[in-house]
Amino acid sequence: MFDKSNRYMTKGIQQEIPLELQLFMWNCIDKLKEQENKVDYLQVFEITEHRADDIFYQIIEHSQEVPEYNKTYKVCSKKVVNAKVFVIDDETHSTMLLAQEY
Repeated sequence: MFDKSNRYMTKGIQQEIPLELQLFMWNCIDKLKEQENKVDYLQVFEITEHRADDIFYQIIEHSQEVPEYNKTYKVCSKKVVNAKVFVIDDETHSTMLLAQEY
């Protein structure tokens, strides 16, 4: 699952999500694969903006249902976005898409 050679994204991801956040989310999945024996076919990322002392950050909540997993990150980004992103693996390829594109 989530093989590095067969990764795709939708047009919505290309247009709405900065490249550094795309790479960050793929990296989160790779790290989860290293830590866990089982990774759910559906990875969910809730991306929200956060402001502290006139600096904007991205809060990224990474979760899956089975086995239950949830981790929150706070990162700097050149472009701040609010989005829900799904990454779905069907055993032949992995696709990153915006929730509204599902």
